[in-house]
Amino acid sequence: MTGASQLGHDDDGTTPLGPYCRAEAALGTVGVVHRLISGAETMAANRRWWDADAEDYLAAHGEFLGSADFVWCPEGLRELDAGLLGELAGRSVLEVGCGSAPCARWLAAQGAQVVGLDLSAEMLRHAVRAARDTGISVPLVQADAARLPFADGSFDLACSAFGAVPFVADSAAVMREVARVLRPDGRWVFAVTHPLRWIFPDDPGEAGLTVAQSYFDRTPYVEVDRLGNPTYVEHHRTLGDRVREIVAAGLILENLVEPEWPPDLHQEWGQWSPLRGTLFPGTAIFCCRRC
Repeated sequence: MTGASQLGHDDDGTTPLGPYCRAEAALGTVGVVHRLISGAETMAANRRWWDADAEDYLAAHGEFLGSADFVWCPEGLRELDAGLLGELAGRSVLEVGCGSAPCARWLAAQGAQVVGLDLSAEMLRHAVRAARDTGISVPLVQADAARLPFADGSFDLACSAFGAVPFVADSAAVMREVARVLRPDGRWVFAVTHPLRWIFPDDPGEAGLTVAQSYFDRTPYVEVDRLGNPTYVEHHRTLGDRVREIVAAGLILENLVEPEWPPDLHQEWGQWSPLRGTLFPGTAIFCCRRC
């Protein structure tokens, strides 16, 4: 699940930073720009970011995510209640962008045969520690989601809860790779920040209710150091872009879930808040099936 450093993407030029978190300080992040950036730059920047931010991210969100639980989004939708993946016992499952792997451990506890994949070595080290603490261990692989190191037709299911998809330059390649490693009729379910959120500043308060940029502006959001080197990157896709990527990969989009904000949830998560959540969606969950 995304741990964007919440600097906002509401300017065309460099945006001054607020108070540093340890990752920003370690990486020398000073601001935000919107500019084109290569896939290699994106991958290198985000690997460094998640390695630097893993401890802070889990300190802030670990309790909400649980040690062996499958939470799809900041709205608190759980797979236990939603059942978006269907039958799990005996199924082989790939979690793409597993982070510290609480979802993978929950899936394993339901009887699935799970592999967790992530770009960040530090996140995977936290996953190893959590496996010792919970007694639930799953195989872990460090790899790029756009180049999955698995044979064709290796899995019955694939899932991603805010992992990988927004953090790669070529998310269409992720769709193709997932389709390749799925068996016929296999499911692919992934959650991302709702594309509508791109037009608003990353602010949980009143400032986050005012449109700041075009929904159709796909220029990447890039945090940079003083030399202009990228330290964190996200790539925007519209809803239409996502559907076209899914279809082009040979997948069928069966459902699009937009979780509503629960009336009893008062906790903020970065730019997610009760104020914004009751007005417009914060998460989009795409439920797909391989043809």
